[in-house]
Amino acid sequence: MNTSALAHDGKTEARRAARGSVVKGAARAGFTARGVIYLLVGMLALQIAFGERGRQADRQGALGEIAEKPFGAVMLWALGIGLAGMALWRLSEAVFGAAGPEGRTAKKRLLALARCAFYSFVAYSVLALAAGSGSGGGSSDKQSKDVTARLLEVPAGQWIVGAAGVGIVIAGLWIGGRAVTRAYHDKLRLGEMSPRTRRLVDITGVGGGAARGLVFAAAGAFAVRAAADYDPDHAKGLDDTLRSFAHTPAGPGLLVCVAAGLVLFGLFSFAMARWRKV
Repeated sequence: MNTSALAHDGKTEARRAARGSVVKGAARAGFTARGVIYLLVGMLALQIAFGERGRQADRQGALGEIAEKPFGAVMLWALGIGLAGMALWRLSEAVFGAAGPEGRTAKKRLLALARCAFYSFVAYSVLALAAGSGSGGGSSDKQSKDVTARLLEVPAGQWIVGAAGVGIVIAGLWIGGRAVTRAYHDKLRLGEMSPRTRRLVDITGVGGGAARGLVFAAAGAFAVRAAADYDPDHAKGLDDTLRSFAHTPAGPGLLVCVAAGLVLFGLFSFAMARWRKV
């Protein structure tokens, strides 16, 4: 092989390494940002469970809490950039494939693309709020009701809303099931953890994932009800969904458990930022 070919191969490897470092950094920043938001949402839900009804336990509420703190704008910029990093990482998975034996399948690429679109929207809303030109996307409850109302007005709208609700319920059950069975183990560098660290990560992963799945399933069930009753007011965002747990026979205690689970999921996101295979 001649000198020019060796130089070309060296440059290619350097570009690949640089791109890999950037993507890894973006992914870890994204998981950290996600962790902060879930941690705050869980803490806000705990405050609601203990009587502070004026709180709003969703992304908008969490961002509002951050904005009120000293250097809040700086923190919002950091969160928005972190979430943009998550979107960039998911885009790289859609284009180049994800880690793991099935990372290059069409199913994995499409899922990564959908996640890229979601995190791009969330990052944009956070950055718009940081820049003072947005409101963080509005409350999740209002967004859910508005979207449901618009869908119910289109032909076959009830079926669309109902199908979406069923899909969210299934997604919630899938999220919870994967958490309980510790399916996330194959995405972590377990060999770098001590036995004690692995136990702590499992506590956050199982408890946090189960709570997150339950919230998804409950929100989907409310969407199905909105479709069945042809009433968009029955659709609920994250805040109203969390509050509904306090009105079950289990009472506020169930909301406390779910809120604590969301806090655990926030901590699990920090663990993913540290040990996730990227």
